[in-house]
Amino acid sequence: MSTHAKRERLLLADLLEAEGPEAPTLCEGWKTRDLAAHVVVRERRADAAGGLLIKQLAPRLERVQAEFAAKPYEELIQLIRTGPPRFSPFSLKQIDELSNAVEFYVHTEDVRRAQPDWTPRELDPVFANTLWSRLERSARLVGRKAPVGLVLRRPDGQTAVAHRGAPVVTATGEPSELLMFVYGRQEVADVELDGDKAAIATLQDSKQLGL
Repeated sequence: MSTHAKRERLLLADLLEAEGPEAPTLCEGWKTRDLAAHVVVRERRADAAGGLLIKQLAPRLERVQAEFAAKPYEELIQLIRTGPPRFSPFSLKQIDELSNAVEFYVHTEDVRRAQPDWTPRELDPVFANTLWSRLERSARLVGRKAPVGLVLRRPDGQTAVAHRGAPVVTATGEPSELLMFVYGRQEVADVELDGDKAAIATLQDSKQLGL
């Protein structure tokens, strides 16, 4: 049975292939080639991927990612499609699903929404609920540096606290859009913000959301 992570992986690979190596993305300073290299290094080079979370390891991550970005683009796409090697934790189905369903969804949107003619993607309810579940678990982590209090709310009223503080801004939207918002893609996320006007402006301008 295909998992959400596997489906999103293949969608991302197809999209990267279709757009080519020099297309823009929402990741600052990255084109599609750089994004593809990031995905591959994250799964295949644990010795370097630690730089995603630990500042002292960031220079090594940058070097390794640059090495992969220099590889033939078609090779990077194939490595994404085939998935991680057996020795990678991501090769375990449960870890892959927990770690990559959101990762690949967000990066697919990073490519899609950087294009001038992009259109909203309609997600099936099961996947939307999966994204909400992941968001509930990670809300405090991704929202920990928010400059104001932040509450995430689905249209059906379910909420998750991303950051405790005052004043409070409530972001309402579909789980997929809330994910894009808290992962630092505020400009393209279709969410409605309620609260103090100054607090909303501060949140919209913040570069501190996301990991």
